[in-house]
Amino acid sequence: MKVFPFKIPKPANIGLIYQEDIEILFYDKLHQHDEIQISFIERGSGTLFIGDKICNYTQGSVFVIGSNIPHAFKSDKNVAQKSKMLSLFFTKSSFGETFFELDEFAEIDIFFEKSSRGFVLKSNIDAIIFIFLQMKKVSKIKRFMHFLEILQLLAISETTPLSSFVYQKIYSDMEGKRMRTIFEYTLENYHQKITLQEVANKANMTKNAFCKYFKNRTNKTYFNFLNEIRIENASKLIMIKKEISINEIAYITGFNNISNFNRKFKEIKKMTPLNFKKLQII
Repeated sequence: MKVFPFKIPKPANIGLIYQEDIEILFYDKLHQHDEIQISFIERGSGTLFIGDKICNYTQGSVFVIGSNIPHAFKSDKNVAQKSKMLSLFFTKSSFGETFFELDEFAEIDIFFEKSSRGFVLKSNIDAIIFIFLQMKKVSKIKRFMHFLEILQLLAISETTPLSSFVYQKIYSDMEGKRMRTIFEYTLENYHQKITLQEVANKANMTKNAFCKYFKNRTNKTYFNFLNEIRIENASKLIMIKKEISINEIAYITGFNNISNFNRKFKEIKKMTPLNFKKLQII
């Protein structure tokens, strides 16, 4: 997906941008922007590509996406109702170059450190969702006060980092188009056998050049990326299709034998598919 240098629509003299996205499919072009993004998924499910990480999102998920981290939301298709996401956008200098350098904000320094790689919230989720749901109907000054509350909670909450490394680069159009082709081809064909030659051809590169190119831009090999997509889709099927056996799910998501599936699943999810399935029943 092309990495668009996306500009968040911003009225004059507004430091904090509040946005509601209500769509069948969220904006799914791989893009990056200067603003830090805090998002709450009020409705919907799908897959989030962020930096070098792939993860599922569901209703109730809260994400923080750091400045200029490439990301895209891939909504699940064939849903009965529109998805809804509430987001806040801002930069560290939105309220003045030294605003967050004041001693009063020392306790939220850790938020900015963690945001550079992006993270998903693991604790205090209900408290942050409650604040988010107040945002639309309050005055701008009250919204700003709610925003500071959210930052404080995010700073002290348990979180899981997303991207493995900090993104400081804005991608060129040529790089973006090539990555778009690779991502879309992989998403459409992950359940089938994909050879290195096939995907290198899609990128108009030799196999060796492609391997170096992909590793430099994603911090992982192409086949690690492919296996992550397969495992994320497998874990989603385990959660929502409880009548399907793990063996069937392995083959549906592109693994040609169950032992390889089990090994990759445990490597990525840190547990076996069977244990993952048991957790969904609890």
